[in-house]
Amino acid sequence: MIKPKELKFKPYARLLTMLGDQLIKNERIALVEIIKNSYDADASWVKVTFERFGPNFELKDVSKIIIEDDGIGMTRDTLENHWVNPATPVKLIGKRTKPTTESGRVIQGEKGIGRFALLKLGRKITVITRPEKSKSELVLTYDLSSFDTDFIRSTGKPLFLDELRASLSERDPATAIVPEKIHLGSRTLKRKPTGTRIEITHLSGTWSSAKVEEIFNDITRLQSLFVPETAAKANPDFELAIYQGTQFLQLSDAYRGELARLVQTSTVLKIENGKYDESSKSFTFNLGGKSRELALDSAELTELKIYRDYVKEHESPPFQNGSRCGPFSFAFFVFDISSDASPKFLLDRTEKELIKEHRVYLYRDGIRVYPYGDPDDDWLLIDVYRGTVKASAFLSNDQVVGYINITQEHNPRLQDKTSREGLIDNGQPNEDFVLLLRLFLSWVRSKPYARYRASLQKGKEVEVFKKEQVQHALDEAEAAAVNDATIRSKIGEVSRLYRAERGYLIQRAESTENLAGVGLSVETASHDLMLALAKSLTVIDSLVAQSLRAGELDKDLVNRDLTMLRGMLSFVQTQMRDLQLLFKSSKQRRKDIRVEEILTKVLRLFQSALDRSNIEVITNTIGGPLTAKATDAVILQLFLNLFDNSLYWLQSSRPPRKILIELNGNDGNLIFSDNGPGVRPEDAPYIFEPFFSGKGEDGRGLGLYIARQLLERNEYSIALADLKAQKRLSGANFVVSFVKED
Repeated sequence: MIKPKELKFKPYARLLTMLGDQLIKNERIALVEIIKNSYDADASWVKVTFERFGPNFELKDVSKIIIEDDGIGMTRDTLENHWVNPATPVKLIGKRTKPTTESGRVIQGEKGIGRFALLKLGRKITVITRPEKSKSELVLTYDLSSFDTDFIRSTGKPLFLDELRASLSERDPATAIVPEKIHLGSRTLKRKPTGTRIEITHLSGTWSSAKVEEIFNDITRLQSLFVPETAAKANPDFELAIYQGTQFLQLSDAYRGELARLVQTSTVLKIENGKYDESSKSFTFNLGGKSRELALDSAELTELKIYRDYVKEHESPPFQNGSRCGPFSFAFFVFDISSDASPKFLLDRTEKELIKEHRVYLYRDGIRVYPYGDPDDDWLLIDVYRGTVKASAFLSNDQVVGYINITQEHNPRLQDKTSREGLIDNGQPNEDFVLLLRLFLSWVRSKPYARYRASLQKGKEVEVFKKEQVQHALDEAEAAAVNDATIRSKIGEVSRLYRAERGYLIQRAESTENLAGVGLSVETASHDLMLALAKSLTVIDSLVAQSLRAGELDKDLVNRDLTMLRGMLSFVQTQMRDLQLLFKSSKQRRKDIRVEEILTKVLRLFQSALDRSNIEVITNTIGGPLTAKATDAVILQLFLNLFDNSLYWLQSSRPPRKILIELNGNDGNLIFSDNGPGVRPEDAPYIFEPFFSGKGEDGRGLGLYIARQLLERNEYSIALADLKAQKRLSGANFVVSFVKED
């Protein structure tokens, strides 16, 4: 046997191109990486100079980018044993014993390749650095400008990484990093005798004034935009100044103040001091100044379409064994960018454009994770979901500004990609993190924002219709034209046409409302009907097959099968007869109806679904029979919607599950109650409004609205029980009155 040969890994020099030019997406990310190194070096300022560029930053052969700071500098050991070694673990190892700098900053770098971002900017690098307590400065130079990006010699032979050379020298005394005056915008200060200066020549890429301004905005967003302005002014611990030659560029971050103003004055919803806690599996936050808690297993989240879609796909609820991303904090600020927003929250075009420039930012230990928060970045896939599944599941990215804070200590599994473009897609931790945020933002859309829109609509179109404001306006116009017969005649004609059209539309609306329960009842009954029909066909097929075989038929067995068949068809007939009551026809007239008889029919429709969910239905009767003068369809739709709602909410409740219906013939009312989660106080004012649903994305928001409309048309009423004496069970309690008010 031949002895195995030991092989050593020996990377080619083109690895530098992959680590720098190809891995780093653009010049913005490259500069941010270099500036992060200054941040880790405890620098209080960074100065970026574009030297010998054209007026609009056109590149010239002599163009140079200089990046300098007043950090702690680098030692000879760092340069010799770490700077020139890709993927050095020096920061990673150091963070395990001391994760912060001397000034208390959490160290950002750990992969040991950030310095190669310099190759995205240019091919010749000169690093001048002076560490603490040193009179001299170190100069490291590496010039790769004579090589192509693949580092292949003219002979066609590729270079290995260890064949490249860098030059390290020492200048004593220091000449570049000395305690002399340095200009930072309108300020002049004496620099410390420590820090680093990086000069980059043989530049690549293209530059412009707009690009430089964009980079300025990006770098000023390196730290949180949402730190209060007063705190930022009191602690200016990391400052950026950009120069074009000797000219300081007056680049404004005024958007920060303007954004802060909009957040304070023009947000529909302010969700602040938010925290997700893994131990309690819940969100805590302040909504409009009020403290809230939202557990992952609460009905408010489990009812959401995105939650139900997850259960359907994975055949189990999420986070059964806890989430694996770790705890985090957050804040979200929601705007109404629609043209019919409340006057208090109405935004002009400039304000809308500013909001669209910011999305949901992610910060780790106070430093931004790029590109999350960029105007074209949809890292939570909200726009994708809105476009492909359901638009109403989320608010638009263009109307939500916010941030999430994670830490290296508590979120070690959420790691940056080597390319510095987001988090590593490492399976469960990342998926859990994104799902938690999507669940919460979906809740924001379906609950508090839906309540805002419902209250907004409540005073508009619905009131115009109910109060007949158009007709009143026409009548006033006709009265005002008393001296002009022609105008008065025209207004009178418009008024008559409007009344005719209004009557027609009301008739159409009433017909639609009368039929609204058909779909719900068919959906409820279809399972049992299909089951009965399938069994009937099985019996028929068996009888046909037996009749074709030789021998004498057993009359008793045939009679048994036919009796069974008749029973199943009788069940189908009964169900269909009950459903027919929903169809409005000329034969349906108001009559005295025993409410309990309709209740029995609806119970038959729901019985199978109630049994599957182990829901017990209890009926109590007080006094004589409860009657109502209406059509069967009105009472049928009332019960259909009440049962459908209770069934929905009880399915996610713990057993025992109960529905109690009290029929009070003495008082002329009924109370329909269950022991589900009940109606949330904040939802109570809106549950009878059209298109508002407490069921989130699974609800249409029309059931209770139509039930109330039909009852009011018969001079009856339905309301949420607000008195303790009216509440029978711990969940939702509805009181229906069949007493006509004077």
